[in-house]
Amino acid sequence: MALFDFNSASKMGSSPLVILRFILICVTLHCNNARMNPRPNIVLILTDDLDVSIGGMMPLVKTKKLIGDAGITFTNTFVASPLCCPSRASILTGKYPHNHHVVNNTLEGNCSSTAWQKTQEPETFPAFLQKHGTYQTFFAGKYLNEYGSKKAGGVEHVPLGWDHWFALERNSKYYNYTLSVNGRAQRHGQIYSEDYLTDVLANISIDFLESKSNRRPFFMMVSTPAPHSPWTAAPQYESRFPNVKAPRDPNFNIHGKDKHWLIRQAKTPMTNSSVEFLDDAYRKRWRTLLSVDDLVEKVVGKLDVSGELSNTYIIFTSDNGYHTGQFSLPMDKRQLYEFDIRVPLLVRGPNIKPNQTSPFLIANVDLGPTILDIAGYNVNETQMDGMSFLHIMAGKGNRSTWRSDVLVEYEGEGSNISDPACPLLGPGVSECFPDCVCEDSYNNTYACVRTVSQAANLQYCEFDDNQVFVEVYNLTADPFQLSNIARSIDQEVLEKMNHRLMMLQSCSGQSCRTPGVYDSQFRFDPQLMFSSLVPHRNKRRQTLT
Repeated sequence: MALFDFNSASKMGSSPLVILRFILICVTLHCNNARMNPRPNIVLILTDDLDVSIGGMMPLVKTKKLIGDAGITFTNTFVASPLCCPSRASILTGKYPHNHHVVNNTLEGNCSSTAWQKTQEPETFPAFLQKHGTYQTFFAGKYLNEYGSKKAGGVEHVPLGWDHWFALERNSKYYNYTLSVNGRAQRHGQIYSEDYLTDVLANISIDFLESKSNRRPFFMMVSTPAPHSPWTAAPQYESRFPNVKAPRDPNFNIHGKDKHWLIRQAKTPMTNSSVEFLDDAYRKRWRTLLSVDDLVEKVVGKLDVSGELSNTYIIFTSDNGYHTGQFSLPMDKRQLYEFDIRVPLLVRGPNIKPNQTSPFLIANVDLGPTILDIAGYNVNETQMDGMSFLHIMAGKGNRSTWRSDVLVEYEGEGSNISDPACPLLGPGVSECFPDCVCEDSYNNTYACVRTVSQAANLQYCEFDDNQVFVEVYNLTADPFQLSNIARSIDQEVLEKMNHRLMMLQSCSGQSCRTPGVYDSQFRFDPQLMFSSLVPHRNKRRQTLT
């Protein structure tokens, strides 16, 4: 039925002025409606090195209340690679590292290189959002570790996809840094009220929310330095948590006797000074997170006051986990274990019921597809490897039809020369501590299938070394990964997992979303294991054993 019948109005003798006024009223009401009910806004808050396995979420009381309790918390979320730049590239592109080709935190490893800028930045989800013109896009914080390098365009380079750009030059800092403000350098010092980066990001975010257009939905990504080193807390938080220590879980300060050689070389038990150092770092990490908690509170509060909160998805996560003393490794990420590859994921937004916990298996390659799905774009028209989990958040997920495994990839880094302080280790290692315990090496290159299904909670990993060393863990029976069961597990399971790993390492797009070993639709043909699948090999592989 028409809202206005011109013929009837004419018969009643209505003047053209009356008709015009009626039309203007209708148009005004329609425009107001459009402003009140646009496509949802989206906020992505990305932390740096925030674990979930060793208590990293504990200080974030307000974040858990304002996002987790108000929405859904995913308990099985994993990164495609446990290192900043490869992981962030996976978030932006929705691709596994073997498809976006970022392998480490260096320009040579394709981190924010000119090759990345030409081939991958046009394929990121912000580029899709900007290309279609519906969303206004905003970025503030750490982008990629080598962003701002003069060899790759400096801070003048503003990646495709961003209307408003406030990016940190290089890696995480809290003071004495440079921001690229839409391609122009803005230098900051060490005055807390003006320069503390987490607070600066909060203030820039609020400024954007106050000045943005209300006629278009927005996507906002805020990428904090915390809790990455150097762990500089805001002055008001410097003395918090005086008695907190790194958790003494069953895998703390023990020897990884059945693991890859890099883990076995750690000294057990750790010295008292090493334990004191990592406990102090653990406290400092927590202290930096209190400012992140404040940032979340400010952003949520601003959206609430403006009336936009109910129509905004807010996603909170991290680029990788962290460890402090597990298997006697002092502190870092990069390893295949749960503490490094498992991350928090909290989401609130339209059609998400509060106080939900979800066991569905999510990878950070799923963030891009999900954000595009929220924005109304067809993910199948992209080259992304991940899947949208929007329907899961709306309560329409089915574990029997959802994926059961994800891929984790890491390419180790090492030095071509021996560390003078640790000559016995020889070349090929890196990230070494004063007691000559090293966190990385060239042949710390591995790929894993991480399975989470109703039938199994399993991790299968292969190293690209002279041994092709294998680690397998049953996380149901062994949540702290104390026992490598590679030599005792059924041989048929090993063969199937090896086959599945090679498939995932050569997958792209839709082929990354095929049934896993524990799916009823999985088909295993041993004759195909080596005929058509070529596993990734590290070209810089060394002979360390």
